[in-house]
Amino acid sequence: MENKFASRVALLQSAMAGRGIDALIISNTDPHSSEYPAGRWCQVEWVSGFTGEAAEIVITAGHAGLWTDTRYFIQAGIQLEGTGIALHKTRVPDQVLIPEYLATALKEIPSNPVRVAYDGLCQSVESIKELKTALEVAYGEDGYRLVDLPDFLSEFWEDRPEIPATPVIWPDQKLFGETRAEKLEWLRKEMASRGCRYMLVTALDEIAWLLNVRGEDIDYNPYVISYLVVSDNGACWFVRDADNVPHVPEVTVTGYDALQEGIASMAVDGGSLLVDPSTLNGNVHDLLEKTFTPERIVLGTSPIIVRKAVKNRTEIANIRKAHLMDGLAMEKFLHWVEVNVKSPEPITEWDASVKLTELRSEIEGYHGNSFENISAYGENAALPHYSTPVTDSAVIKKKGLYLVDSGGQYDFGTTDITRTVPVGRCSRKEKEDYTLVLKGMIDLAMAVFPKGTAGCQIDALAREPLWKNHRSFGHGTGHGIGYYLGVHEGPQSIRQNFNRQPILPGMVTSDEPGLYREGKYGIRHENVLLCVEDGDNEFASWLKFETLTLCHIDTKPVRTRLLTDEELSWLNSYNKRVYKTLSPYLDPETRVWLKKKCRKLSRGWFE
Repeated sequence: MENKFASRVALLQSAMAGRGIDALIISNTDPHSSEYPAGRWCQVEWVSGFTGEAAEIVITAGHAGLWTDTRYFIQAGIQLEGTGIALHKTRVPDQVLIPEYLATALKEIPSNPVRVAYDGLCQSVESIKELKTALEVAYGEDGYRLVDLPDFLSEFWEDRPEIPATPVIWPDQKLFGETRAEKLEWLRKEMASRGCRYMLVTALDEIAWLLNVRGEDIDYNPYVISYLVVSDNGACWFVRDADNVPHVPEVTVTGYDALQEGIASMAVDGGSLLVDPSTLNGNVHDLLEKTFTPERIVLGTSPIIVRKAVKNRTEIANIRKAHLMDGLAMEKFLHWVEVNVKSPEPITEWDASVKLTELRSEIEGYHGNSFENISAYGENAALPHYSTPVTDSAVIKKKGLYLVDSGGQYDFGTTDITRTVPVGRCSRKEKEDYTLVLKGMIDLAMAVFPKGTAGCQIDALAREPLWKNHRSFGHGTGHGIGYYLGVHEGPQSIRQNFNRQPILPGMVTSDEPGLYREGKYGIRHENVLLCVEDGDNEFASWLKFETLTLCHIDTKPVRTRLLTDEELSWLNSYNKRVYKTLSPYLDPETRVWLKKKCRKLSRGWFE
């Protein structure tokens, strides 16, 4: 029996041949460049069966390939088996990205010009520009054609989900520390400084932040699928099911499909329009170019991105509350795991995932998880983004390591935490790896650095303990985290890739080094850090991190001989703070258990 995904590739290849298409690009995002799209735009999964977030597919007459990064290599190898789709690895030294691949892959075909198609609703202006540049260099200005096929897959995708339209949520504006009107007035000043009367906001998290609005259109992300136009004297929100959106005085609400009319109305007065090309899709860009003269379209980075990432005092206070409440749920959960692993009735990864969600759901203000729980035992934890199966998930046995990476959405913050814990006897190698990863997390948490330092400049602090022992991990060390928004946000990051954005006071960033031994186990330790000021002197203005996460770090697998005195002191101080902060809110049994977990760790003579 032929693999259904192989059949879908063949179906698309046949359709391409009938339309004279030499290459088809299929992305895994939506018209707003979202990292986590709604089901309608899970196009890569429909074509290939691959469920990772970061991926694109290219299909030609003789080849189908999927491009994804180091987080998903093992997963892709498993999920692509039998599909005939080849894995193309990114974020590796010898990577060949899609534009470069197409610049050579179509050399032998007889077409002139070569025709490359994509869904312009799901390709950003920036990605299209990169594609054009590569193809023009390879084939000349007249040697290629780009073909925009919006919603191309709808012709073949039976029962393709519709664009969702869930109820809009208007939280109490006091939760945000800044009103909708104040944010809009700030943005208008930013627009004026760039000579613009209008701004088209296309990124869903930016719209949610700016309007102090939330929704449930996308799993785990509290967004409303929409566009927003801000003018020098108003704002128009283009949203699904507009008739049922409650009125707010600062915003006019109209239908999602009325964007073209909205753009036309802006064009009549001669004002310029600001839009960010990194989140503007090619289809809407073409619409703008047909409506505005070129000099009136100002392409530039959205000013909202940095402003959103730097949390204000109210947000920071609420984020601390979120981590306290989330920490209580985590401690109850880890206690439950330890007790139930030893019970006669076996528990599975899925049982554990359900229990953790249940505990979080008891917190007042909970609005779901911030991403799909990663509940992984043993060799499954070697997949950094393991998707826990509902049925036939692995039993958590009384040996080795269990990893859980999870987070919650609350109306007072977003959390993200990973804990790797022993569920029985661990090997010497597991303990050593566990300790080296922990050293990296601690070293980054203790970092002190001058203002202006970018995340890529301190990334090595988390990797050095592993590197010195000839070990490493492929994913980034840290990502920004939103405020009751996306669990992943920019512009800051802590990773090897060059990113000139400095870490600024008020930014909230994860700290999550890891180590993965395929077929054996995986280890990741993750806390969330707040960047704070650390004084000034004649050399610089200094910054450091405050650890927000409140959940003990299991010291049982730690090999203390691998820790410096400073690292050991940090670990003991952290666990002491966790117990002191959380214990008053825990039931007696869990409190006694946590006290044992947080006991001061001393160096063992036997190591």
